[in-house]
Parts: sequence; structure tokens; C-alpha cells
Amino acid sequence: MIVSIDWIKDFVNIPDMPSEELGTKFTLVTCEVEEVLLTGELLNNVSVAQITEVKDHPDSDHLHLVKFETGKGIREVVCGAPNVKPGLKVPYAPIGTSFPGGFTLVPKKIRGVMSEGMLCSETELSIGSDDSGLAELPENAIVGQTMLEYLGRKRDVLLDIDNKSLTHRPDLWGHFGMAREFAAVFGEELKYPYNEAWEKSLSEKFSTDKAPVTIEVAADSSCLGFSGISIDNVTVQDSPDWMKERLEACGLRAINNIVDISNYVMLELGHPLHIFDRDTIKGGKIVVRRAGENETFVTLDEVERKLVSTDTLVCDAERASSIAGIMGGLDSGVKESTSRIFIETANWKDSEIRTTSSRLGLRTDASQRYEKCLDSNQNKQTLLRALDLVLQLCPAAKVVGNIETDGYKEEKAPLVLQMTEEHICRVLGKDLEAGKITSILESLEFIVSEDKGLLSITVPSYRATKDIECDADIIEEIGRIIGYDNIVPASPLNAISAVRLSNAKKLTRNIQDFLVLRARAHEVLTYPMVGEKLLKKASWPQLNEELQLANPTSPESDRMRPSLIPSILQSAALNQKTQSAFRMFEVGRSYLPDAKKFSNERSQVALAWFSKKESPFMDLLNNLEDLFAYLNLKVKLSRPDYRSVNPYVEPEWKGLHPNEILNFQVMGKVAGFITSVHPVVSRDFKIKGNLAIALLDVTDFETRQIKDKTRYEPLSRFPSSTFDCTVVTESKEPVASIISVLNKLKIKELEQVSIVDVFQMDNDQKAVTVRTTFCDREKTLSGDFISNFEKSVMDTLEKNGYPLKK
Repeated sequence: MIVSIDWIKDFVNIPDMPSEELGTKFTLVTCEVEEVLLTGELLNNVSVAQITEVKDHPDSDHLHLVKFETGKGIREVVCGAPNVKPGLKVPYAPIGTSFPGGFTLVPKKIRGVMSEGMLCSETELSIGSDDSGLAELPENAIVGQTMLEYLGRKRDVLLDIDNKSLTHRPDLWGHFGMAREFAAVFGEELKYPYNEAWEKSLSEKFSTDKAPVTIEVAADSSCLGFSGISIDNVTVQDSPDWMKERLEACGLRAINNIVDISNYVMLELGHPLHIFDRDTIKGGKIVVRRAGENETFVTLDEVERKLVSTDTLVCDAERASSIAGIMGGLDSGVKESTSRIFIETANWKDSEIRTTSSRLGLRTDASQRYEKCLDSNQNKQTLLRALDLVLQLCPAAKVVGNIETDGYKEEKAPLVLQMTEEHICRVLGKDLEAGKITSILESLEFIVSEDKGLLSITVPSYRATKDIECDADIIEEIGRIIGYDNIVPASPLNAISAVRLSNAKKLTRNIQDFLVLRARAHEVLTYPMVGEKLLKKASWPQLNEELQLANPTSPESDRMRPSLIPSILQSAALNQKTQSAFRMFEVGRSYLPDAKKFSNERSQVALAWFSKKESPFMDLLNNLEDLFAYLNLKVKLSRPDYRSVNPYVEPEWKGLHPNEILNFQVMGKVAGFITSVHPVVSRDFKIKGNLAIALLDVTDFETRQIKDKTRYEPLSRFPSSTFDCTVVTESKEPVASIISVLNKLKIKELEQVSIVDVFQMDNDQKAVTVRTTFCDREKTLSGDFISNFEKSVMDTLEKNGYPLKK
């Protein structure tokens, strides 16, 4: 948004200061100034000169050597313009003059002759469209006068404001609102031309005639209030120079006086309006309604727009005239022949304007302002200002009837906030002198009253639409006006106490510590949102169609994940491309549909061990057993019982291995599983190697305080003995059964039973290497005892169907 300081000075006196300093000050107090631009610099450097002599260039058949009087002496340039002649008054740009685009005049020889500047055309100075030759000035032009003075123009400072910094301030989208800020910032008085006397003088222009256009607003439309007035005897012509200059300085092209008035008022007051050619309003009626099904509308830019039933249209008795709050149509606009107009100003629901504008891909100056949540109370002032300008530029114009209105909602009571000066100063961290807070707020047009030290602050309606809501907003107003750079930074005086972690957080950290430091695994983080494609790729039975997002950013993340397993499989598939072996885990959440709570969130740990050479199933199982011991969890490992369902994996899932699979039971409930991934699923993910995965659900016990049952005892002073033996068993037989058999031996010296290795002999049999450790803490075991112990182990295994491998 471009703000003209010359326009601002219509409403407030601004202290003299460098333009860059002005931009910096406004940035610190109100909104970000991206760039400070100076207008009139070029015209101020260019002056009126009179040609005294013209000669042909000795080395060119089309260039001339031109001498001229500048008022400061005779100069000579090389010029190729066809209309150059003695006595002609033309614009002259001396050496050092900078033109738009970064071009600066420097001393230069042209065909051997030094040229001391340049004589200019209209287009080179942006004062006209004729580029056929030099700009010819009239005889009354004073030699030596700057072109800025000759044209009667002013130098101006333009502030290029970052629109994002104004999103919360709908009152700053016009020059009058900006002037209010400047008045508060510099402590100057705001000139308020739109007062009761001004309004009364315009009201006297109304007639008792019946208004030729009536207004009808449908209750279900997005309209928050619609006003209009009819005017006859207008003359469509060029706008005065002062209006053109201001519009063009702010980036808008001047069209004609009537259209320019609507743009001028919008830039001045920040409230859009539309002026209709009244002869195009069929039936003498304006109807505001919702669009019909499959309705289309051709906007002013000659594009046909497809509308939906939630869009709002401004229509006459027969057809649509404009898309509410966004853009008018081709047929309703003002033409050169227009003599009767209807000025309308309205307000619309900000969210609906934003939705329609975004869907149509049509962002306009009007829609930008409406979607910021404007104040309906500003409609009348906007309408009267437009009327004021029409009467100024068209003296013969006549108002027909009075202001017509419809669609206004019941006016809300003003927002009043109460607080003390002490509270404001304490939050700001700065003591302010008595009355300072009141004077600042009143300069911003808040109404302040005091009763026994309590300030009652009435918020202006144009600040209460979405900006000022609570005490903190008022305190922010005080802070930014006095300047945050005037507040001495100080650390808050708050008591510091130790933070006690929740049981769930302790459990998570213990899991992370063990898996990283002891199991040497890498933690991964995946998105909780996945796509249908990933779930189908993993052959996961639950697609979570009930938990799909309404507006997903991508099909790959359009729903909440039902399990961590598909995510960990995808991560494993990615990493196996560059690694021969790895271990990874994720602590995260899964989401399942729930009829009562909508979603049932589960805290889970997913693990994936990968090796290209051998199955990592036993390594993962051993690590998990150590993890359970580290967490003081009593976990029972068991073969799946398909008569009871594992809630975390369905027995039909293709990824389950027929033999290498176990369930976890914690506190008597199934809490997860471990399995080698079936080759079918590995092939779908293009995983070339052996992958074992596990899932542990901690939701049911993560909030409980798990007692540490670790018993500490001194290391044995006597050596232990280990015995390894390899037995043969069926491929489908879980190795846990072998451990269970040996744990039943009633030998007190037996300390540990573990699996060293599993080797697949063929499709039916596998070899399992079992390690037993025994120790007596009171004495050294004799050779006979060790031999008897080893024999007992082998006999027990043989008796239970696990013969030694031959």
C-alpha cells in the first residue's frame, strides 16, 4: 500500500524531518515501511530552456548541435529530435539527472562532440504520451524555471507500506486513518473535516423527491449494511490534475472524474464504494442476494466467472451487476455518456469475501479491504464524501431523493475495557506521568473516563471489528506510541522452581535413552499424517477414512495414521538403499476412529532392525527384553493366539512372518508385537534384505508411576561357567519355548538362559544355539558339578523334543 505524505498533510501537520527518518519512525510505531520514495525529483532537476542556435552535426546526417539558454548560461547538446528549432522552449535535463530505470546523465561525446545534458520529450519526463520529438513548451514558460514549478506540481514523499503489517488494522487502509496515526505519533492535532457541520451541509442537498432506486438485501446474504444515493446531471470528463496526481502516486490509473472519485474516496477513507450508471439499473431496484446454482458473471476485466451458491451478488431487478465486495460488471460501469449515477457503499462479511476472492483468483483493492473486517458505521461517511466530490467536480449535479439503506444489523453496544494506570505501567515496565495514558488514547479517538483510579476505555467501532479485544491490546497501543525503544529492558522477577517431569515424559525419555545409548539405534520422526497410497502399499487393513482432512495440502498427507508401522516401513525402505545394516525407532502417536471421542489417540514405540546378511529378529528381541528390564516392566512374550485379537495388528496382515512372531503382554493385556517382515511386504517396499519390526503401545501405563524393583547385589567372587549347545527343532517352533523349558530346571545355580543364534537348516527345521550360565556365589563350582549340569541341560532338552544337532 502506498501512502502519500502530501495527502496526509491535508489532515495533520507533520514535523520537518528527513524522509528516511520519517519512514523509520512510522515503522517502529505503527507498521512496516518497506521503502521511502520521493516524487518530483526528476521534474525538479529539469528546467525550462530556450533554443538559440541549431547547426547540423559535422559527422551525422540526422543529429544537430543545439545551443540554448538555461537562465544560468548557454549550454550545448547533441540532439536528434526532428522538431528542434531556434526560439523553441523545451525541457532541459543537466548532467547528473537521474531518470526512472536507473539511467543517469554523464558527460559524453557523441560523434566527437561533447553533449552537456539532454533535451527531453514528454514520455521521458512522464508528463505526456508524445515521444515523436521534444516537448514544446508555450511562450509564457519562464526560462530557468523548474518543470515542477512550471507544471504546478508538488514534491511528495511516498511510504510503501507492507500490507501484511496492516492485516489486523482495517482502519489504516485509507489516508485519513493513517493521518490519525501520524497525529498520535507526533503529538499533533488531527484536522477532522468530516464533522457534523460538513454532514449537515451535504444533507441540505437532499430532496424530498422519491428515490429512483430502492434497495433490497436478502437476509441470508453476506451483506452487513447497504447504502446508496442517486444523483442527476453529472458530467463525465477528465479529473482535475490534483486528483490525477494523487491517484497515480498511489498506483491507480486516472480514468474519468466519476470513476476517479470512487477510487479517491477509497484511498482516503479506506472504505470501498461503487458508482453505477443509473440507466443500467433495471426496474429501479438494487437486490443483494445469493448466487444461483451454476450462475456465471462477466466482471469488469471481461472474464466470465463461475459462481457458487454461497457467493453474494449485487443485482438489479433483472440481472447481476457486481460480485459483492470484489468487482463490478461490464455493463453497470460509468461511461462517457453517463449523466445519472447511483453511488453505493456497503459492508460485507470478511470471511465470505476472502473465500470468494480466493476461489475466483480475483484480488482487488476492494476485496483486500473488505476481508480485513471493516466497520459498517463508516458507510455513511464514505457515501457523503463521494457525494461531496461529485458536487465539487460537477457543479450542476443534483441529488434525487435521500439516502436509501437496507441490510444493517442491530448495532452492538460499544466495547468498554476497564483497567488502572498502575496495571498498564506494570505490564509495560515503565512509569508514565499522570494523564499521559489518557492523552495517548484520546489522540487515537478512544473515549476515556476515570472513576476512583479505574479507567473506562470505550473503543471506537472501527477498532473493535477485529483489532482491540482485551487489556493487552490497549497496553500495546500505549507502548507503541511512547516507543518501545523508550522502555528499558529488564528481566522479569519470577520465582524459579524445578520442573517435575510427568510420568509419561519420564517413560518416553527412558525409552529414548535406552534405545539410543544401549541399543545403538537412531531415532526418526515421521509425519502423523499419511496417505491412502502408503497404507495400501503396506497392505495395512485400516485406511482411516473417517479421519481424513477436509482440505489436505497433498494426497500423501490426507489422513491421520492408524499405526506407526507403515511409517517405519517407509523409513526403513528409504534407508536400506544406502545402508547395509541399521537400527531405528520412533516414539509417536497413532489415531483410530472412535464413535464417542471422534479419535482414539495411542502413544506407541515402533522399532525396525535391518540387515542385508542375516535376520535381525533375535537381536531385536534381545534388545527389547533388555528394554523391558530397564523400564521395570513385567512383560510376557507369547505366540499369537488367533482366538483372541491383537488390537495393534490384525492376524491377516501380510507383513507378519509365520514363525518369527511374538506378542507382548503388559499387566495382562496385549501391548504390542514383534515380527520379521514377510517377504511379500518387503518386496512391495523394494526392501532387499532382512527386516524385523516391533510395536509397543505404552498408552495404558505411561501415566503410572512404575516402581523400580531393581535389586543390587555384589559381584560374585567366584567364576561363572557357560555352556553352549545347539538343538534341532521345527521351523515353526518359537525359540521362547526352549528358554521356557530350561527355566523350569530346579537348579539354583542356573542364572541365565539365552539364545545365541538361529540357523535355518531347511524349510522344516532350524538349529538353535542355547547358552546357559550358572554360578555359585559361595564357592567355586567343581568339574563334576559342571558336567552333571551340562548333562541335565541336554537331557531336559532331549526329553522335551529338542535333540542335539548331530
